Amino acid sequence: MTQQLQHRAPLPEVSLESIIAGLAREASVEINVQDLRDVEASRAFLAPGRRIFVSFLPKQTWEDTAAACRTLKQAGFDPVPHVPVRLLTDEQMLDELVAGLVRDVEVEELLLLSGDYPQGRGPFSRVEDVLETGVLAKYGLQRVSFAGHPEGHPVVPVEEVRRAERAKTLGAAESGLEVSFVTQFFFEADPFLAWVEAMRSSGVQVRLVAGLAGPARISTLFKFAMRCGAGPSIRALGARPTAFTKLIADHGPQNVLRNLAQAQSSGAADFAGIHLFCFGGYLHTCAWLHRVASGEFCLNRTGGFDIN
Repeated sequence: MTQQLQHRAPLPEVSLESIIAGLAREASVEINVQDLRDVEASRAFLAPGRRIFVSFLPKQTWEDTAAACRTLKQAGFDPVPHVPVRLLTDEQMLDELVAGLVRDVEVEELLLLSGDYPQGRGPFSRVEDVLETGVLAKYGLQRVSFAGHPEGHPVVPVEEVRRAERAKTLGAAESGLEVSFVTQFFFEADPFLAWVEAMRSSGVQVRLVAGLAGPARISTLFKFAMRCGAGPSIRALGARPTAFTKLIADHGPQNVLRNLAQAQSSGAADFAGIHLFCFGGYLHTCAWLHRVASGEFCLNRTGGFDIN
């Protein structure tokens, strides 16, 4: 297995506020090509070297992805492009894509995923098919990310999801790659923590990153949750007041982030960090992260925290 991680002991004499702020400081963020205009402004909120994942939208081209990565690299960030492998028509396209991203844009990591397409346009229907080509190692990549699904997948049986997680880990290990799983977003900590424990118990010792929905209107979060097939934790949104004023107000991941921090503090969870999906906008999420990372919040009595 790649990058051996040990179960963590409880953190000694570290406040919960410090752990929350630390998770925010190290968080990765997702951007889409429509938000590139905000990259320069986001430098005020994110430190150089921050991992910024570039999503792949419908009708997006590989050229769009490369341009987005170039913009992020020039701004001092670490771009991680999504590569839906089922869109690759043949091995030559795969080779040229990776070569271009690594040599021309200096990308250091890819996030490989099958993509929400019924079948591949070429020989790659699974992420493992790409790993077997050895193309990442060929161009000197040392890191790779995969999508994680603690609550399962809306159309793939959970047994297949778990099999694929382990197969991808083994395939990456054979190429000497450092592996991260960045999960689909969720709204309660328990499913993620149970998934982490199951992965560790089965011998998967790689970076596990919790995907959270950044601050956005509850109505927006519902929309994306339904579209992306979020799992049972969506009930955490439905349990909140549904008055109009609540639907138009921002809902952030304060409660779930606090629960994750508590699990990390007690040594009950061995995960590497958090990742923010920007459904309320990239720059808005970056500004929120900066305030949390700077400690501009206070714990509240409802299980979360309030931004000062």
